[in-house]
Amino acid sequence: MTDLNEPEAKLEALLDIINSSARQAIAEYKNTGHGVPSADATTFHPLDSATDTIALKKAIRLLEGAYHQLSTILAPPQHTVMNFVFNYNWACIDVALRARIADVLDKHPEGLNVDRLAEAVNLDKSKTARVLRALSLMGCFKEVERDVFANTRLSLILKSTNNTGCLAGLHSQDVPKYAGVLYESMIDEEFAHSHEPDKAPWVLALRKEGMKGNNHWELFKNNDEKREAFQRAMLGLNEMVGASAVLHHYPWDNISSVVDIGSGIGTFSTPLAKMFPHLKITNQDLPQVLLQAQNVWKKTAPEALLDGRVEFVPFNFLEDVPVTGKDVYYLRNIIHNWPDRDATTILRNIRKVMGPNSRVLIHDCVFFHTLQEPDIGTDGLSTAPEPMLPNFGAGAHRSYQMDMTMWLIHNTKERTLSELKILGASVGLVLTQVYDLVETMVVEFRIAQG
Repeated sequence: MTDLNEPEAKLEALLDIINSSARQAIAEYKNTGHGVPSADATTFHPLDSATDTIALKKAIRLLEGAYHQLSTILAPPQHTVMNFVFNYNWACIDVALRARIADVLDKHPEGLNVDRLAEAVNLDKSKTARVLRALSLMGCFKEVERDVFANTRLSLILKSTNNTGCLAGLHSQDVPKYAGVLYESMIDEEFAHSHEPDKAPWVLALRKEGMKGNNHWELFKNNDEKREAFQRAMLGLNEMVGASAVLHHYPWDNISSVVDIGSGIGTFSTPLAKMFPHLKITNQDLPQVLLQAQNVWKKTAPEALLDGRVEFVPFNFLEDVPVTGKDVYYLRNIIHNWPDRDATTILRNIRKVMGPNSRVLIHDCVFFHTLQEPDIGTDGLSTAPEPMLPNFGAGAHRSYQMDMTMWLIHNTKERTLSELKILGASVGLVLTQVYDLVETMVVEFRIAQG
């Protein structure tokens, strides 16, 4: 038996994981009947927009975690640490998004000379070329000839019509400013030990610019453009993490009614209604949000409205209780937006109206640590094979960056399974099941007995 305490044995084991996970990913692509994607592709692969890619995501989680761990071991530490810092991809992405470079190149699939491209987007040609070459290193755009650039499968995400590109734009334009005051917020007397939303780093960043702000949600209240961009970004977030996998991996056939708490415009409940027409669905959110939602439903799922399978009930989840006695109360990207006090309030309001067979589903990123924990792996959370870090290391990169985003914007966090258990127990709920969707988890709670 291989002794994984030996350094060279660890390297060989990581190489085996890289090889096997890459082959699994290749098999998932080939199973579609469309082959594997090409680095030079100028169109999306059918699997890129599939709603259930759990098997692919599990393979990529292993692949990303193992190859990064291998590189970290073998590369000089100076090299690796400076790679963390020498990363201006976000700034180059911001240029490409705001100049709509991918939109221009979409009209020229064979490529466009940087002279004409820079003229089309009203930017300096040499600086535009430098931005594109930096991104081309990562496979985002391609220099097909000297000074001639074309889109790739990655740069198509940066088109103005792409929701994930919209999410990237919100991050590249605003979040770096908030990150720039992170340390300052950790030593500032007013901010350092507060976990209140009005003490998030973004508030401090605004103050430094002579502006005021206390609640990030206020930015969207009276600004239709920002609100629409945020809604599109949330669609992009759900696409990035593969949130629609919950439609395929939860036993919806065994229930009859669902309440979508903080439903927004119906990103979750609309496809749910289409896939499971037997369900009675209640959308609950603020009144102005539900007005928008009804217009969206009329366009995207009119049959559900005509059949009376969906209703819209306005409420404020921090102040009101939802509708009574439904089978499932579903919260996606809700609990992570709020500190423990408010998260407990939301769950307590739901607990008040639950029936004996009701369930609460919290659909968020769920953390576990880089050290092996005794209960992890027994509740439905996967753990990585040795010698990888138990939480998949860099394979969980986006989840940990999402946690930082929650901190910078809301002064909140993604939670561990233990933290979610504590929240549930505080209102009389007990964890009964975890569904590992790779980038996110669905954590099921029921009423605690006794």
